[in-house]
Amino acid sequence: MKTLVLGLGNELLGDDGVGTLAARALKEQLNRHADVDVVESPLCGLALLDLLLGYDRALILDAIMTGMHPPGTIIELGPEDLDPVCAPSPHYAGLPEIFSIAEQLALKFPQDIRILAVEVEDPYTLGAGLSSCVTRALETLVRRVQTRLTCLAPSPSTGEGQSEVAKG
Repeated sequence: MKTLVLGLGNELLGDDGVGTLAARALKEQLNRHADVDVVESPLCGLALLDLLLGYDRALILDAIMTGMHPPGTIIELGPEDLDPVCAPSPHYAGLPEIFSIAEQLALKFPQDIRILAVEVEDPYTLGAGLSSCVTRALETLVRRVQTRLTCLAPSPSTGEGQSEVAKG
């Protein structure tokens, strides 16, 4: 089973860079595993489709601003938890739209997709860096990814992956 850890965001835009920075922190350690690729990307919309093709599983790390949680809260989502994006063109499509396109086109797309999103305070200020609460959440996000991938690793006795019982 091939797994993609995809860190999204733009580190020049304040807290928006948390996914990219988490992927960067994980990259050297996880890229030693033949079955895990770690990718940082500032891309969005349909451009993400190419990044996800060919993987069995994907763990997407990103910023989110719902206003429903304190900044620094890590929220785990699945594709079913996302609302469609009302975009003026396909260039502005969101994750729900690319998941739908992949399904309609019968593309080899991850069947197991989880999103670890950090509630952010300021994803708009150019050059601001991470806010203090999101900086603290970054280390926790990295540990959660490491734990999740450990749970997905093949069992030495069976050679099969283990599934998680609780969200980690």
